[in-house]
Amino acid sequence: MFDFARRRGRGATDAAGTRTRAGSCRAHRGTRPPAMTERLYYHDAYLREFPATVVDAGADGRRVVLDRTALYPTSGGQPHDTGSLGGRRVVDVVDEGERIVHVLDAPLEAVVVEGRVDWPRRYDHMQQHTGQHLLSALLEERLGAATASVHFGAQVSTVELELAALDPAALAAIEWEANALAREARPVTVTFEAGATATGLRKPPPREGTIRVVTIAGLDRSACGGTHVRSTAEVLPVLLDGVERIRGRVRVAFRCGDRALARARRDHDALAALAGAFSAAPDDVPALVERQAAQLRELEGTVRRLAGEVVAIRARDLVGATTPVAGLRRIHLVVPEGEAESLRLVAQACAREGRVLFAGGIAGTPTVVLAASADAGVDAARRLQAVLARVGGKGGGTPQLAQGRVADPARVDAVLQALLAEG
Repeated sequence: MFDFARRRGRGATDAAGTRTRAGSCRAHRGTRPPAMTERLYYHDAYLREFPATVVDAGADGRRVVLDRTALYPTSGGQPHDTGSLGGRRVVDVVDEGERIVHVLDAPLEAVVVEGRVDWPRRYDHMQQHTGQHLLSALLEERLGAATASVHFGAQVSTVELELAALDPAALAAIEWEANALAREARPVTVTFEAGATATGLRKPPPREGTIRVVTIAGLDRSACGGTHVRSTAEVLPVLLDGVERIRGRVRVAFRCGDRALARARRDHDALAALAGAFSAAPDDVPALVERQAAQLRELEGTVRRLAGEVVAIRARDLVGATTPVAGLRRIHLVVPEGEAESLRLVAQACAREGRVLFAGGIAGTPTVVLAASADAGVDAARRLQAVLARVGGKGGGTPQLAQGRVADPARVDAVLQALLAEG
């Protein structure tokens, strides 16, 4: 089983005491020392309601500091909580060192308030964060892959590993073991310890003094200021969504708990719908889809080949129906808007017939195309640019094929005639 005793300080991704300064509130009156906020979530992540007193606020009443709070600020990669204070919605929570600033959607007038945590959001964050600790510990123990960084997203979260590659079989094995460990319902506890003497941490503490340590019994010890569940059973199921390589590392996407269950339900419903469409068993759908995809690729190839043949026939007909003038067959063609994609193909096919100058447009648009065969003695790009410059248009391309736009679509036909003129 898992050898916790072998763990030596690597791989923690967030730490107690890591705080981001983000500007300050202005007091209601005068200047006073910054007010400290007691962090209730440090001791009880399940606390949903709490009374508190406003000790500082911005001039607009929307940035509020409390004497105590259960609302978690953005920190250590974990997003902030939302909730309410005195009936005002909390839209952001900011860590300013010793105090926590609550950003509200409307001014708060009360001094003594009742705070409420948006529990579904909070519990989701707890499940993802504890699940990340479990995964980081397991990945390091089994694969020697330390966690370089963590991102907690609204839909899916990721751990970036000090690992060059991770094959699907290894990923599946890690997922299986992560769920097996979670089912053991290992206690998740919080302690406050001296950083200098704390042992068995997955990563050395980020600072001196007292640190907050989150422990998954027999599995992981990490310095962390985030919110966590009480038991690994609460992160079930653990779903690993895939792997991508980035900056010489591997990034693993994951979902835990209710979020993973919701994803599994959506995947099941999508698979059931496909199975119904194919009148097949769900297990047979992947093979059926692959066969259908192969047939589609074959049909697309056939369509491209036939379309090329049609273009070639059309080009030969256009060339054959045009009388040479000064040694060149000068072809003038305007196609409907629905055939815009074929215009360049027809132009190139005509040019391949030799001794051809082709000018074409798309009905109702300012687009013009000029193609010249290699033996025509005409540089298509230069001629197109010269003609368009006289009417305020722009274009460019190669000596054999050029494209541009006329400022006034009503002048397209005159431009085409000018492109085909001798000289």
